[in-house]
Amino acid sequence: MVLPPWVEYRKGQSRSIQVPFDAYFSTEPLEGFHRVVTMEDFFGHLGQTVWPTEVRTSFCYADRPVIGGQNIGGVCNAKNGNPFGPFWDNFDVNFVQSETYGPLHYDVHYTSVANDWMKKYPASKWPVLAFTGAPAPYPVQKENVELQKYLKWNPALMKRAEDFISQLPKGPFIGVHMRNGVDWSRACEHVVNAPTLFASAQCLGYTNENGRASTELCLPSEEIIIRQLRRKIGQFKAKSIFVASDSNHMIDRLNRAFKKISVTAHKLPEDNPHLDLAILGRSNHFIGNCVSSFSAFVKRERDISGFPSSFWAFPSHVKPPHNEL
Repeated sequence: MVLPPWVEYRKGQSRSIQVPFDAYFSTEPLEGFHRVVTMEDFFGHLGQTVWPTEVRTSFCYADRPVIGGQNIGGVCNAKNGNPFGPFWDNFDVNFVQSETYGPLHYDVHYTSVANDWMKKYPASKWPVLAFTGAPAPYPVQKENVELQKYLKWNPALMKRAEDFISQLPKGPFIGVHMRNGVDWSRACEHVVNAPTLFASAQCLGYTNENGRASTELCLPSEEIIIRQLRRKIGQFKAKSIFVASDSNHMIDRLNRAFKKISVTAHKLPEDNPHLDLAILGRSNHFIGNCVSSFSAFVKRERDISGFPSSFWAFPSHVKPPHNEL
């Protein structure tokens, strides 16, 4: 398995940049699941031998003639648009043809699709399958949640997380994730009509067996946040709060709310979502947003380690509807 770089967008730059996989995560633990190589090492040592330029084929489920609202014809159009073009240009890859693989899919747990893939695309003829998008369903399938145990932060990032934690007031701390940007607020307006929105299955269940999504679950009020924090601060005897957010960290509001009990709120001096994730994963308790896939990453990591977590406005006091047979 070739580990692709992370696609990131930086302020003031129109094109995405590609950050090597091992800039954040260690590759060695992944070997416990499957043989892996970073994309940089693949093209540096194997690319031209295993995947000569004259046979490079892009894979897509079906024709993609419409890109950015324009019908440009063609099949996969693997390099049209951002981040697709910059991603492949980073490795000087151009495709000579396209291959549509539908109706094959990625659910290998309950079907014979894995064998179907091997029959249609044997490694002897197709040593490299280069997809236009990630070959995996979103959100994470229930059967794949435990794969998180193979994904470990690299030592350099772990040290940065530990250094930051060491500067917090001595004692336990609560890690919280607040998703409250404008784009998120708009998405939450539709949550009632989208019971499986984004990562909501992590608390509601994959068939809503634990309840249904609500506006408070998606975008909790300050009152809910402070009430739940007060409860967890008391339960874990926390001395501080670490906040990760895409917009409003509520630092001043939290400091006022907990001034009498000498609990202070903190955030990173500069935006760094990967460092946020690593710090949240090591808090004494984590409170996340059930609908957010960012929170879901933290929850999976903590579950593997046996660390406690909870969600804003969950469980709800309103029971899910019961359908009579």
